[in-house]
Amino acid sequence: MNLDAATFTLLCAVGAIVVVLIAILYNAIKVVPEYQRLVVFRLGRCVGDRGPGLVFLIPVVDRAVRVDLREQVREIPQQTSITKDNAPISIDFLWYYKVVSPTDSVLQVGNFEIAAQGMATTTLRSVIGGILLDDVLSERETINSILRTRLDEVTGRWGVKVTNVEIREIVPPREVQEAMNRQMSAERIRRAVVTESTGTREAAINVADGERQSAVLRAEGEKQSAILRAEGERQSQQLRAEGYAAALSRIFAVANTIDQKTLTLQYYETLKNMASSPSSKFIFPMEFFRLLEGLNLKPGELPKDES
Repeated sequence: MNLDAATFTLLCAVGAIVVVLIAILYNAIKVVPEYQRLVVFRLGRCVGDRGPGLVFLIPVVDRAVRVDLREQVREIPQQTSITKDNAPISIDFLWYYKVVSPTDSVLQVGNFEIAAQGMATTTLRSVIGGILLDDVLSERETINSILRTRLDEVTGRWGVKVTNVEIREIVPPREVQEAMNRQMSAERIRRAVVTESTGTREAAINVADGERQSAVLRAEGEKQSAILRAEGERQSQQLRAEGYAAALSRIFAVANTIDQKTLTLQYYETLKNMASSPSSKFIFPMEFFRLLEGLNLKPGELPKDES
């Protein structure tokens, strides 16, 4: 179907109007995420921040600047600073920040990231200039805290909160590195020697303690053995004494039952045995006649042998 020129022109005009309307609506309706805010300027005047969700802007009249509220991290490139004892060192670090006031971050500074980076480098040189080299190498946490405090004081008026500062690398001069390497080497050697001497000392102590305990155990064993031997001897002597006492008691008991005549007969039996030898010499004790008296014999009269 052929269209005349008027109809074609009308369709083009309608299409252009539709495109313009779509562009206006696109610029007028904004969807703002939870982590962002829109700082709205109406005819050049700030009317505050908007969001999150749907935000309607007046076309041509309103202009919006997006501000991210999430915590951000930025790197400060390696900077050369002079310590208090005039030693040049190179330091780079990371700083973390978060926008707490979107309106101030747009109104108070043109580009707070560039401004904060410049402030960080100057603050770093100021902080390092008041610290000795040894302290710079050993007190990173202190330097991080000082940098964070000073940066936060400056960026606070921009609506930005510095949450953390972390020194990533400290590069001392070459001669300082060589001296540190020699010092670490000497420290390792010293620790090795101390460890070895400590081990030797502990080994000697353990050996001496073992010998002492062994000697104590041997002495204790010898003492117990001597005690047991003495106890055995005592019991043996006691048993022998008890045996002797019992034997003597029995002998004494038997002796008490023997009368005088029995003893005299024993004497005679002994004399008879003595007389059986032709070479025997007889010696009569004085008590012999007393024995005869016990048998009612007269002196010179001997009892006859019944056999």
